[in-house]
Amino acid sequence: MRVGTVRRGATATAVVVAVDEHTAAVVPGYQDVAETLADQGHGDTVARARARGERVLLAEVRWAPPIRRPGKVLCVALNNSANPQRILSGPRTPAMFTKPSSSLIGHGEEIRLRDDYGRVHPEPELAVVIGTGGSDIGVPEAWSHVFGYTILNDLTSPTMRAEDTFHYRAVHPDPHDPAAARHVESWVSYPARYKGTDTFGPIGPWVVTADEVPDPHTLRIRCRHNGLVVTDDTTANLRFGVAEVISFASRYLALEPGDVIAMGTALRPSAEGGAVQNVDLTRLGGTVEVEIDGIGLLANPVVLR
Repeated sequence: MRVGTVRRGATATAVVVAVDEHTAAVVPGYQDVAETLADQGHGDTVARARARGERVLLAEVRWAPPIRRPGKVLCVALNNSANPQRILSGPRTPAMFTKPSSSLIGHGEEIRLRDDYGRVHPEPELAVVIGTGGSDIGVPEAWSHVFGYTILNDLTSPTMRAEDTFHYRAVHPDPHDPAAARHVESWVSYPARYKGTDTFGPIGPWVVTADEVPDPHTLRIRCRHNGLVVTDDTTANLRFGVAEVISFASRYLALEPGDVIAMGTALRPSAEGGAVQNVDLTRLGGTVEVEIDGIGLLANPVVLR
């Protein structure tokens, strides 16, 4: 099953379920996919809508993020094994950051950039939508907490990352004197701007339910800029898999229905050459697409404001 959220009028939204390649049915009573997760009877409602509900043409709908305001968007950093030489040192467990839900936009909506954002590039990712919440979830049980999968383009500004990086002396306890402190040279960068700026989170259009994705680690991911394939990768290159990430994250952060976990950037360059880091959307504009086999196509135009 494929479900998404579309805009109706100036402010209203509605859930739709795919009927065929060109048509969807409106699911009454829900404003976004997250609301269906809160309703234990949503399966019957969706099935009735798909059988005889109001039809809409997919070519004519305006998409919203499928989960309009998730409680959390967790993103797994440097989770691609296609080029391990990039990691000089790092943790042996998933490293995560959060992306604000206010950064999310739907399929076809504008990525709005300014000159002072500096370089901004796409990062194509498979994202997991949590259906059942929980804490301290075991790896074998993690699969039962997955509602489905979608696409997220984790837009990133290396310019703002550099501007928000501190090279400083961190204060640590002195291991030789419990009453004293010592300074340790450190680097730290804060991702609020360079990952969370408005429109830096294109997502959707569909959430494909887990029963239609038997193995999320065998999916081809491609990223295109103005039709040129920049990245051609596969989720087989994820360093940490879906169940492992869910289990690890739930040890520290209680997962809730509708939470989104972006599994990490597909980085392997395509045969046509280039890299996502070279696609400076602020300078080049155009349209960026992320396509994942079995999940769909997410496309967004860039507008310089």
